[in-house]
Amino acid sequence: MKILVTGSTGLVGTALVPALARDGHTVCRLLRPQSTVKNGAAREDSQAGFAVQWNPATGELGGAAVGADAVVNLAGASIAGGRWTTTRKALLGSSRIDTTRALVGALAKMNTRPRVLVSASAIGVYGNRGDEVLTEDSKPGSDFLSALACQWEAEALKAETLGIRVVLARLGIILAGHGGALAKMLLPFRLGAGGRLGSGQQWMSWVTLDDLVGSLRFVLESASTGTAVNLRALGGAVNIVAPRPVRNREFTKVLAKALHRPALFPAPSFALRLALGEMADALLLSSQRVAPRVLEKSGYSFLHPDLASGLAAVL
Repeated sequence: MKILVTGSTGLVGTALVPALARDGHTVCRLLRPQSTVKNGAAREDSQAGFAVQWNPATGELGGAAVGADAVVNLAGASIAGGRWTTTRKALLGSSRIDTTRALVGALAKMNTRPRVLVSASAIGVYGNRGDEVLTEDSKPGSDFLSALACQWEAEALKAETLGIRVVLARLGIILAGHGGALAKMLLPFRLGAGGRLGSGQQWMSWVTLDDLVGSLRFVLESASTGTAVNLRALGGAVNIVAPRPVRNREFTKVLAKALHRPALFPAPSFALRLALGEMADALLLSSQRVAPRVLEKSGYSFLHPDLASGLAAVL
């Protein structure tokens, strides 16, 4: 297949692009004029993909994008990249909602359109739900992240009116040694200063970067070629999380054990809120017990279904 990818310079994109290339696909990285390529993504070869200029502000898309079979939309500023000021919230919204709107608009102008759009979203769409098991059929929450994800997904779903199958990839907490949430946790744990967050009772729905990339590859192949056991399920929301979520206190213990360090210093909820504001409740203290129901029914086999094996592979 010929696959267009936005957000190709991020944590997920830099892992997904070469994986798709190794599968034999032609990958075109959609790069904004101001994009900063990194991690070797500036190379123009079959493994790094091929750069195609596009401008979300004007809707202009390079001619090399013509004939694409599929699109993966990973664009979006980092949720944990800074305190949630009014300005930061506006950036989080525009980098997702406006960019996705511009992408769907560009696809609408194509004479021959891709068969499938896999658009990133997040399990933050469900909000803080305690012990409730959350599937793709669960209703969204009511906080800032939930509203952001709902608007983001709504823009992607507009591609369905163009005859494009839309998959909403709701990503969990990504475990990777070189970036994402886990990378920020490693230093205090390695220094022996790690511990649970708040009560430690909140559920954490995680996925290794390898399984995230594997899931996206599986979804692309299944939604495009009809090889999934349950193809109908691969239109709409797909939770991309490991099948065994854990409470924060267990996550802390397993991580400390993997690093051969103690976990003696809990971070009180009030201290997290003082340091991070609204972001502390949404990202660190909220509870989301998410099940990958669609992936499991469709036949995806997880490389790392449990946290201990996942952390062992990552670390």
